[in-house]
Amino acid sequence: MQVLKTRLPEWVQDWLEVIVPGMQILLILLAAWLLQRVLRRIVRRASVHYQVPDELLVPMNGLIRWFIVAGALLLVLERMGVSATVLWTAFTGFATVGAVAFFAAWSVLSNLFCALLIFTVRPFRIGDYIEVLDTAEKPGAKGRVVDINLLYTTLEDHDAAAGQPAWLQIPNSLVFQRVVRRFRGVPPPPAPPAPPAEAPEAEPPALPPVTPGPFNTP
Repeated sequence: MQVLKTRLPEWVQDWLEVIVPGMQILLILLAAWLLQRVLRRIVRRASVHYQVPDELLVPMNGLIRWFIVAGALLLVLERMGVSATVLWTAFTGFATVGAVAFFAAWSVLSNLFCALLIFTVRPFRIGDYIEVLDTAEKPGAKGRVVDINLLYTTLEDHDAAAGQPAWLQIPNSLVFQRVVRRFRGVPPPPAPPAPPAEAPEAEPPALPPVTPGPFNTP
């Protein structure tokens, strides 16, 4: 910087303290813009490869954008002369608030994360017949997968009465906490309830033994 001041005219030297930080801020903003475009292109290609729906792609792009904006803002404030102690205090405060909000919305966030796992791992797809049950022995929710969104997996109830269709909305996090049975085709219809067993005919009561007496002597 000192060498640059000696080679520049005097009227330019007075503006160096403004020009240099301004150029640094412009470079930070340009780098953040380029990084956002590159990451969005990578996410778009990955979504096409893994067939990620738009409902999940939009919040992912928003999360990337806000992370880059927050990082660029911290760097710009540092170039403008804000002390690192103030920045660190503000960052820890926002991090604490974010952690509290994270634990408050844990159930919603877990469903969002499990939706991402469903779209990438593919334990089942739309159109498959599955059954979500507590254990392998007990029957559970069974039906055809008709929709998968960020919070729920919707099944068309297979055990519903004829002419009365019903849908089951299962939280995505529950899919990874229960046993999931996947059928290759259409599962068999539910077995009709067994008729009640007929009670055996009661035998006539036995007659009490006759005690011989003076009037009924054989």
